[in-house]
Amino acid sequence: MDEPLEDLADRFSQIADQYDDVHSSEEKPIYNACASLGIELADPRPDDVVLDLGTGTGLIALALAEDAGHVVGRDISDGMVEQARSKAADSGLENVEFGYGEFRDPHYDGDVDIVVSNFALHHLPDEQKREAIEAIAELTPHRFVLGDAMFFGSPDPEEPLFDHGVDGATVGMLVDTLTDVGFVVTAVERVHDQVGILVAERRDEEPVYESEEDQ
Repeated sequence: MDEPLEDLADRFSQIADQYDDVHSSEEKPIYNACASLGIELADPRPDDVVLDLGTGTGLIALALAEDAGHVVGRDISDGMVEQARSKAADSGLENVEFGYGEFRDPHYDGDVDIVVSNFALHHLPDEQKREAIEAIAELTPHRFVLGDAMFFGSPDPEEPLFDHGVDGATVGMLVDTLTDVGFVVTAVERVHDQVGILVAERRDEEPVYESEEDQ
């Protein structure tokens, strides 16, 4: 998918006030199973700063704010950010902030311990996914938890899970990119044949995984 960011942001702003209702656990069980597992795997400590990219209405960010020191939510949609801020105010959580930010430019220059993202990276074509992961690596988090549409095998066009707007990558491509920029992939969790979670940690030694080109 290669939709201009402005159009994508407008599209999500138009549905922001209904987004949580549509994505309730009953309506979107795979989405919510992925979100719940991602929250568990992020596992922030009380002094950790967490950056949630593609935060949407703040589902992940608000859940992590209960255990983290500070959580920063970033999204390109003003409408989604407004919903997240409203939910934060209602919850009484004071250690979370929301604002505009992109994968390749999160508009945040503070320290980051953990980066999380749930069902957002798939809006970028593969080359921009790689650029986004490179930008995340430059923030030097010790953990990156990515939950998203991703293919564990070959996509079956006869059994699509998602509607228009989803550009899922293969697990192999994502793992190769993560290791190329200095992460070790420590967990690969299959939520569905087309949905998974990757946990990547910073490394200080030689790569554990070889890229496809090296094999």
